[in-house]
Amino acid sequence: SVWNRNVVTTLYKQTLNQRGCSQGQFPITQNVTVVEGGTANMTCRVDYNDNTSLQWSNPAQQTLFFGDKKALRDHRIELVRASWQELTIRISDISLSDEGQYTCSLFTMPVKTTKAFLTVLGVPGRPEITGFTKPAMEGDVITLTCTTTGSKPAANIRWFRNDKEVQATKEVNATGKSFTVRSSLQFQVDRRDDGIAYTCSVEHVSLLNPYMTTEVLEVHYAPHLEISHSLIVPQEGQYFKLECVSIGNPIPEPVLWSKDGGELPDIERMIVEGRELTITMLNKTDNGTYRCEASNPLGTSSAEYVLFVYDPNALGQHGPDHALIGGVVAVVVFITLCLIIVFGRYLARHKGTYLTHEAKGAEDAPDADTAIINAEGNHLHAEEKKEYFI
Repeated sequence: SVWNRNVVTTLYKQTLNQRGCSQGQFPITQNVTVVEGGTANMTCRVDYNDNTSLQWSNPAQQTLFFGDKKALRDHRIELVRASWQELTIRISDISLSDEGQYTCSLFTMPVKTTKAFLTVLGVPGRPEITGFTKPAMEGDVITLTCTTTGSKPAANIRWFRNDKEVQATKEVNATGKSFTVRSSLQFQVDRRDDGIAYTCSVEHVSLLNPYMTTEVLEVHYAPHLEISHSLIVPQEGQYFKLECVSIGNPIPEPVLWSKDGGELPDIERMIVEGRELTITMLNKTDNGTYRCEASNPLGTSSAEYVLFVYDPNALGQHGPDHALIGGVVAVVVFITLCLIIVFGRYLARHKGTYLTHEAKGAEDAPDADTAIINAEGNHLHAEEKKEYFI
């Protein structure tokens, strides 16, 4: 504006009249990095100054402050400190458009300038996961896409399946001075994915902690049934329980029990409660094949259990005598230990006898040579006797 140019021209002329400035003067600045929406302090210093003014200009070469005089009418820009050795200004509510190279000028003859780059970090938006519609059916191929906008530089996206990181594709698009980042996962779901949490994590230099969002999968699949039983060896007179253990989504129900392809024959003793079938007192007539069946919208499943009721008296007569088995094992162990001891003593005595005979004849020898000859002679005689004996 005309007002800006007049102020700068007047101050510049005042500075030029000060001819005694030192040629060693030079302004010093530092680059500044700030998060979008934050505040930046721009400082220009000079070590030696003979009353020469300092000036700050923005990337468009508009003068912001000349000494302590404000030249640009922007309520976000304030004076922090102005002296012959320092000019510090504050820019608040920083936007991406404020980024660029700022110039500090010292009005000596000639004018000396130095640059400071203001870097503005664009904070990424909260991530969103799209592409999944609950519920998915087992076998479906789904795509999960995580999107974040407004980051500068471009944010990094990571995916986690529960706590384990998984790899995904990534796409970065520039939108003005900021970036939109998308990351996608594509996979075929099965029953193991039901209830699994997929988390998108957005990391950026402007964030102390990553932004995260989570999608918990719901997968529908056909039922699978198994029967568990309360006794390993069912016997007459005992209380016995069968449980129809089912997995499936939606939950398979109701559970239907049958015996040998028909209805349960004794509903007074055979009590059905939900997934459990209880027989209050077993007898031989309960022998047979028990079947449970359940279904959900995706299918039907069944499981079978063959029940054989044992006679406790027959088990007592023909069953193994555990006490007798234990006694036999103890006797075998004792005999083995005795044989090991006797054999060890025999080996020890045999070795001692051999050494004694070998040395016989050397005891009464008058010198060492004679002792060796006598020992060898006895050894030969022993060999001869051994051969003769054979």
